[in-house]
Amino acid sequence: MSQRILIVEDEPAIREMVAFALERAGFQYTEAETAGAAQVSIADEQPDLILLDWMLPDLSGVDLARRIKQEELSATIPIIMLTARGEEEDKIRGLDAGADDYVTKPFSPRELVARIKAVLRRAHGEATDELLEVEGLVLDPAGHRVSVGGQALEMGPTEFRLLHFFMSHPERVFSRSRLLDSVWGRNVYVEERTVDVHIRRLRKALSAHGHDRLIQTVRGAGYRFSTRV
Repeated sequence: MSQRILIVEDEPAIREMVAFALERAGFQYTEAETAGAAQVSIADEQPDLILLDWMLPDLSGVDLARRIKQEELSATIPIIMLTARGEEEDKIRGLDAGADDYVTKPFSPRELVARIKAVLRRAHGEATDELLEVEGLVLDPAGHRVSVGGQALEMGPTEFRLLHFFMSHPERVFSRSRLLDSVWGRNVYVEERTVDVHIRRLRKALSAHGHDRLIQTVRGAGYRFSTRV
């Protein structure tokens, strides 16, 4: 069954162009012109990925992304922001709100499809069946679950993959560029600062039981996953 993309975009011409590109690439798609319509669509049938315009008539895309990530049923759906804003600070705002990637307008259909495929690979791929456990923190790759003492922890797909990589390679320091290659994948157009955004999100998800201390910053070098102080 082909994967389904929700296009949240109020400009008909852009929506039509995106829909045509998705159809040619073999994706199914649903369209929404407003944040309200998007929320109804997500509740009706969860998409595999959301293409979300920054500027919507009833709510900003950033605010909608934040709401989507706060809802348990939609928190793990990957989001790509479609934005005319090219400033780095705006991009970071989108990532902080829960977006997994962003595409700056104007964009080519081929680039958009490549970004979608890359995000979907990051969200759903590269898991083994072996359970990983460190100090009560348990990661189940096959079930795509993280828990502490049987209590589930909520986190986005990129944070899950980042934690999976860290727990599979404990006590080693990884630079931002190495993390990008290993977790995001090669030939993906993501800035190194994006790593810091997702590290913050991962630490927040792990903080309830104190496991955020396992994600350590190594000044001038990168990050490591360690039980040592």
